[in-house]
Amino acid sequence: MDQLVELYRKLLLKTSLDFVRSLEPKVRWENRLIGIMGSRGVGKTTLVLQHIKKNFSGKENKALYVSLDHIWFASNSIFELAEEFSKKGGELLVLDEVHKYPNWSQEIKNIYDFNPELQVIFTGSSLLEILNSRADLSRRALIFQMHGLSFREFLKIEAGLDFPVFSLESIIEQHADIAPKILENVRPFEYFSTYLAKGYYPFYREFEEMYDSQVRAIINLILEIELPQLRKFDVAYLPKIKQLLGIIADSVPFIPNVSKLSDKIGLNRTTLLTYLNYLAESKITANLYSDTKGISLLQKPEKLYLENTNLAFALGQNINEGNLRETFFLNQLSYGHQVTLPKKGDFLIDQKWLFEVGGKNKSLSSSDNMEIQIAADGIEIGHRNKIPLWLFGFLY
Repeated sequence: MDQLVELYRKLLLKTSLDFVRSLEPKVRWENRLIGIMGSRGVGKTTLVLQHIKKNFSGKENKALYVSLDHIWFASNSIFELAEEFSKKGGELLVLDEVHKYPNWSQEIKNIYDFNPELQVIFTGSSLLEILNSRADLSRRALIFQMHGLSFREFLKIEAGLDFPVFSLESIIEQHADIAPKILENVRPFEYFSTYLAKGYYPFYREFEEMYDSQVRAIINLILEIELPQLRKFDVAYLPKIKQLLGIIADSVPFIPNVSKLSDKIGLNRTTLLTYLNYLAESKITANLYSDTKGISLLQKPEKLYLENTNLAFALGQNINEGNLRETFFLNQLSYGHQVTLPKKGDFLIDQKWLFEVGGKNKSLSSSDNMEIQIAADGIEIGHRNKIPLWLFGFLY
């Protein structure tokens, strides 16, 4: 245990509080059991270490952070660690990457039940099924989903400007007033293209010119380790799946023909649809459906996008500009909103707002029963139903 404590102290010393994610104030840190879920690289570890640094200053020994991929856990259990830590006066135990540890849910349940004085925060892959875990942690844990950086958060890091979060309704109704106030402090297009290419994952500053390689490494880890481990994903089909991701990156956007894809990849229809669902769960793709009610593993997505625009630059060769715009819009709106494919238009948000996404010259089409909004790229300030695309990066 001493080795784990030493590593925790070293990580805490390196943890900066200069930039804190917008999720931080939304987490109910007082709860006894908290889960932070999200894809690799979105900043889960940094978030929990920042929480310790902010709230346990001067009493760092009352908290302990451990990563469950450490070799110490090959011969020791997290329940034993929790028991020992609690006896020494520990108050907060952070268990990072729980998906690396077998039977994690049952042991966390036991820690929760038998150590009422100990608070536990755990982080894990977006693939983890908390609701279906054998220990039924859903009744005990508060679960929070973590996403990559919004354009607003990226501007805070790059320009040092802390703009407020705007609701979708306020952006739709007040964009002509909101955009000029932002423009008084920053020119969005000075940063927007960089964000689309390299601004979604918080580690972008650490890797700089090696950023795309690191993004591809994350994709490989998900495909080669997490999906086989958590979803019994057959690695024999990895080359074909990677080829499919490249096609999605360069498409306009990609409308899947499941029969042709099945033949090309060598998977039967059922397995292919299941794998497409797994890719969306792991935050590699975003699958768009016409209706999200009762979606099953075997339901065909109407359109396939990559989960964020940075993936397109890491995987694609001839990136389509229209696809990039729609991917950005879908990615930012998927945080806190239901997005479906309408009969007319590009996206239907919360069954309430109909959107088309395009360039600065995009004109309104007609809809029989709903007002259409345009998310237009290439404009700083909008007018009436035409809203700057970049402004949708201020939703979180």
